[in-house]
Amino acid sequence: MDYKDYYTILGVDRKAGAKEIKKAYRKLARKYHPDVNSENETSQKKFLDINEANEVLSDPEKRKEYDQLGSQWQKHQRTGGRPEDFNWGQRRSAADQNHTYRTVNPEDFEDLFGATGSHSDFFENLFGQAARQQADRGMGGQHYQYQERQRQGIDLEHSVQLTLYEAFHGTSRVMEWEDGHKIDAKIPPGVKTGSRVRLKGQGGPGSGGGEPGDLYLTIEVLHDDRLQRNNDDLKTTVQVDLFTMLLGGKISVSGIGRTVKLDIPPETRNGRIFRLRGVGMPKIKHPDHYGDLYVTVETNLPQNLTGEEKELVEQWKGMH
Repeated sequence: MDYKDYYTILGVDRKAGAKEIKKAYRKLARKYHPDVNSENETSQKKFLDINEANEVLSDPEKRKEYDQLGSQWQKHQRTGGRPEDFNWGQRRSAADQNHTYRTVNPEDFEDLFGATGSHSDFFENLFGQAARQQADRGMGGQHYQYQERQRQGIDLEHSVQLTLYEAFHGTSRVMEWEDGHKIDAKIPPGVKTGSRVRLKGQGGPGSGGGEPGDLYLTIEVLHDDRLQRNNDDLKTTVQVDLFTMLLGGKISVSGIGRTVKLDIPPETRNGRIFRLRGVGMPKIKHPDHYGDLYVTVETNLPQNLTGEEKELVEQWKGMH
């Protein structure tokens, strides 16, 4: 029977303290718990080894006896002995008669959603049949079986990218799992980068009859070449011809979903910003209310002037 290195199983140093051992055990037990790896036999065996290692290393008396065994086992191997020929007799007799036992605190296992496991033959040979039976009785007589407590499933997150237009109008995404399960996830109008959309009951499954967790969609709104967003407000820049900037007039400005008319006063300076109320993004908590659209106007100078046009500009220049 091969020697089990409990320190290696838990990934701790031989001088590790009780807190370090407990921390390593909980981390590994969560990772390899049968509820998480129900179809992975290797993970289930690993989980049993982890429980067994913790049962020994977290008990000072058992750990001391185990550490004494280690040096004897190595000496036995160095002298050419086979694992199956190692003499357990004297150690097993002492263990059955004189060893003190400690039951594992069930609260530790509640953190693992309720655990099931068993001791190996190595454990039985090391501490004796009485130790194995005593440990089992301490855990309810069922080889580490516990009444599973109701626990809600874990919440999950998934990132989703949207265009600015999708964020304005609201949209949906089809979410599909490996088992073929699909849902049509509705995304409300007004979401912004960093928004989290909650899909109740679409997260990890619960245990012990507990409710499933939730799925959160983390939103990223992509850059738009025409409109820039600042919370619920939008910004844009439009080109206005020289004559409208000088003499005044009306121009059309497109927001999202509608176009509005903007009055340009006579002698408008280049770079002036106009505010169009209610032409921005819908507010996520109040989708019937909107932010504003800020419009920067820039002069669009005429190109390819004719000789006559240049002469008129020169005359105008001379008047100022």
